[in-house]
Amino acid sequence: MRVITDDERRARLADRHALVRPAASVADATRAVVCLHATEQANAYLSVFARSGATREAVDRALYEERSVVRQLAMRRTVFAFPRDVLPAVRGSASARVAAQLAARLAKEVQASGITDDGVGWVGDTCAAIVAELRGRPATTAQLRAALPALELRLTAPDTAPGGDAPIASRVLSTLAADGRVLRGRNSSGWKAARPFWTLADEWLGEPPVTLDERAGYAELVGRWLARFGPGTEADIVWWLGATKGAVRRALVDVDAVAVELADGTPAWVHPRDTDPVAPPEPWAALLPALDPTTMGWQGRGFYLGDLAPLIFDRNGNGGPTAWWDGRIVGGWTQKDDGTVVVVPAGTLPAAARRPLADAAARLTAWLDGEVVRSVYQSPLVRGLAR
Repeated sequence: MRVITDDERRARLADRHALVRPAASVADATRAVVCLHATEQANAYLSVFARSGATREAVDRALYEERSVVRQLAMRRTVFAFPRDVLPAVRGSASARVAAQLAARLAKEVQASGITDDGVGWVGDTCAAIVAELRGRPATTAQLRAALPALELRLTAPDTAPGGDAPIASRVLSTLAADGRVLRGRNSSGWKAARPFWTLADEWLGEPPVTLDERAGYAELVGRWLARFGPGTEADIVWWLGATKGAVRRALVDVDAVAVELADGTPAWVHPRDTDPVAPPEPWAALLPALDPTTMGWQGRGFYLGDLAPLIFDRNGNGGPTAWWDGRIVGGWTQKDDGTVVVVPAGTLPAAARRPLADAAARLTAWLDGEVVRSVYQSPLVRGLAR
């Protein structure tokens, strides 16, 4: 059985994730990491820039005009931006799992809040009303609440929110977004804040949504993950996909995944068309945003993170903005009030890394052009600097 060393894993990461050779388009930059984290509106733009140099206008075109990249609630109840052709696989597998979980939870909460005795029926009727309201007229959350009184209700069960009640509109819309009938269309508030116009999927895409069956969907996603992130362990894939071990094991069989070993002897898998050794690239530097797919792509992160996890990840497991040198995280980055990007080392930087990281900071400063991005997912390292 072939052993893949940590050095080779870092070489693969650099090549597969378009961090040493820029991607040709926004869609290609997205494919390089399967999908982009889009929980925060600005993250997708920053991730694409790091991999392609694309302008914000180019990302806007891909999202809103070409619609070659589409935002969809999926794995781990997180919003991602997917290449359009991946949507059928996502809808049938990861998104369907999340949609079922959200619908079941919401049904219980509306009953516990005294809104109805039939939670399942209430959720179905409310979702249908939203779909009818959106037919031919996309709307923001605020506009939907004004049009549909049911969305003005609040959940008041004791365990719904610390110290009080919780708005119901976001819960219902998340359920609809996960099942694929409704998606986030145009944004009403620039590139840094997520205030989408909710839009029917068939109207946004110009065709009825296609959905693969669950097994085929998981196989498609696992195959794409292996091609970009492999080698990976079963635990890595289960974590990334937010699926069961059984679903992942079936998918590994379905894609003919090839068994390998990591440097410490841990069993892992690679794509059947990606078994050859990968030579190391020239040393490279990159600045990636919070929740970037390269930072968040594995559960076992030691080969690129070392012992820096307490400095880079918060208590909920969210990775902040990161500075990379030659396949390893070596710190984070932040901005001054005037927009200047500043690298924050987690220790003494290698001498060879200082100029490339400074150049990367200068390029990102120029791209941002005075705009300041304040992610809520700042790393403990950067928060400590601010204090």
